Amino acid sequence: MTQDQQVTDPTGTWRELLGRQYAPIAAVLAGGVLLEASNVYLTTSLLPTIVGEIGGAEFYAWTMTVFLLASVVSSMLVSRILTQQGAVRAYLLALGLFALGSLLCAGSPWMSALLAGRAVQGLGGGLLAGLGYALIQRALPERLWARAAALVSAMWGVGNIVGPVVGGVFGQLDAWRAAFVVLAVVAVVICVLVVRSMPRTSRGRPTEPVPWASLLLLTGGVAAVSVASVVPTGLATAVALLVGVGLGARFIRHERRSGRGILPKVTFARASSLRWVYLTVAVLAFGIGTEAFIPLFGQEIGALSPFVAGLLGAALSLGWSVTQMFAANVTGDRARRRLIVAGPLVVAAGLTAYGLLQQDGPSGTVIAAWFLTLFAAGAGIGLGFPHLTVAALGSTDGEEEGAKAAAAVNTVFIIASAFSAALAGVVVNVAAPDLVRSAQLLMLVFAGISVLGVIAAGRAASGVGRRAAAN
Repeated sequence: MTQDQQVTDPTGTWRELLGRQYAPIAAVLAGGVLLEASNVYLTTSLLPTIVGEIGGAEFYAWTMTVFLLASVVSSMLVSRILTQQGAVRAYLLALGLFALGSLLCAGSPWMSALLAGRAVQGLGGGLLAGLGYALIQRALPERLWARAAALVSAMWGVGNIVGPVVGGVFGQLDAWRAAFVVLAVVAVVICVLVVRSMPRTSRGRPTEPVPWASLLLLTGGVAAVSVASVVPTGLATAVALLVGVGLGARFIRHERRSGRGILPKVTFARASSLRWVYLTVAVLAFGIGTEAFIPLFGQEIGALSPFVAGLLGAALSLGWSVTQMFAANVTGDRARRRLIVAGPLVVAAGLTAYGLLQQDGPSGTVIAAWFLTLFAAGAGIGLGFPHLTVAALGSTDGEEEGAKAAAAVNTVFIIASAFSAALAGVVVNVAAPDLVRSAQLLMLVFAGISVLGVIAAGRAASGVGRRAAAN
């Protein structure tokens, strides 16, 4: 990759990306991320039915925790596996693990077997999501990077919508095992697309050893935060969060000093804006942590039906997914910088407005305003996300370092989502049992975090269209 490649060629179009030459590649990249994203919420929708048949209610929350931890571990190994195995083999490995995990879940006679299946699913899913970002750089021309990044990132939002709907249908039919079989079949279909359309990238030996210290520190941090979301609220939650934050800080310190870790070497270079790109991605992902509680607020505060409350919860994801498709068309460096900086501010404005609109017995107009404000908050995420991804893709030279930079976008996203979900649970419980106050407090706290993210966004935007720092 040359030093001038970071400037996006304005001639790339959606028609070219979705045309005959690149559509199969785009389908693989987006389809893998959609499998990972939709599976999270699909399983959540199925859990009441699953527990009713095989028991294990005491492990209810662990189905998400086990999947998340496995996804984080495998996402940190994407660049290494891609270098060793090449694009086709790496994808087949990821899809194979995901399909195997799905079948294990489908055949689970008890909850411990389901958790084992979820762990295998998570290993495959983390690889799929990371490969979806890492292979944008290797499989597509640079003029299509922004649109491909928007398409891949939008799958997280689409998955948040599709997952609960599909899971609800299978749950209603009492056919939860069939849902996991369908996931395995979809994985096999994508395998066929991979073999037929994915470019055969070169294979080689990684230039660095396995970063065990980084893996252990980051996995431990995410594990601690995940535990914080499932233990009883109080001292145990606070301790788990503090341990998670401490291990996260230790991870960053180790990465900065060692120079051989999960993040690209250029991340901590003084002239590089890459660390600010990752921090901005984390801030935007943090806003998504509010989603889990929005259906609850809709049902309990607004007296909405479960279906309508679910649609309210999907408004943020919808705003994110739709906005990305339009934001990706922006090609001027100055305009892209403005979108990146505006993103956290729009998220903050949307969350603040939604929080201030919380009231008992809301009118139809207020409920409509809830949808609009959440859509606006999601739009803030979508404004700069594709351009942040492109900035990461073009931040470093060399295929292995480039894969690290791209895959780390997904890793940062997953980790920030875990931290935000745990923090959201703590904030909501502070004002419990008054749900109106809980909703207001949650939204205002997360809006404040988004406002602070403007600083990081400004630093990240400064590197758009400029030469990446030398390694």
